Amino acid sequence: MQPGRIMVAEHQGSNVIKLVGDVRLTLCNVLDDYFEEMFSSTDFSSVIVDLTEADNVDSTTLGLLAKLALMAKKRFQFVPVILSTNPDITRVLQSMGFDRVFKIRQHPLHTDQDLGELPQVEGSEGAVKEKVLEAHRVLMGLNDTNRARFRELVSMLEKKC
Repeated sequence: MQPGRIMVAEHQGSNVIKLVGDVRLTLCNVLDDYFEEMFSSTDFSSVIVDLTEADNVDSTTLGLLAKLALMAKKRFQFVPVILSTNPDITRVLQSMGFDRVFKIRQHPLHTDQDLGELPQVEGSEGAVKEKVLEAHRVLMGLNDTNRARFRELVSMLEKKC
C-alpha cells in the first residue's frame, strides 16, 4: 500500500481534493487546515472529494470528510460530491451515513493533471488527539450505528485530551 497523499486543485472557487494511497490520521492537521483555507476563500463555490486512488481511509479522515460536508451544508447550503470507484470504500461510506451528507458517485475524474500535493505538516501530539476526537464526534453524529461504534473510543480520547 502506498503512503497517503492529499492532492488539491482550485479554479474559480471550484475545489478538488484527491486522497491517494493509505490515508491516515497523520494527514489530519493538513487536511483540516486546507478545509478552513478553502471555506474562507471569498469565491468558494464547490468541492469534490476524489477517493478513486485511495487504498484505505481511516476513521479520523472519514470524520474530517464528514465535517467538510456538514460545514459546506451549513455555511453554503451546498452538498459536496465524493467519488469512489473502490467497492470496499464505497460500502464503508454508505455504512457510515455519508450518503446523507455527500452525493456519492462511482466514477473517476477525467484528469488530475492540475492537482498539486499538499505538504505533510507534523502536528503536536495534542493537536492530533484533538483532531482525532473531533473527527470521531462528527462521525458519531451521522447515525446511531456510528454513535455505538465510536462511543468507547471517544470516551477514551476525552479522558486523554
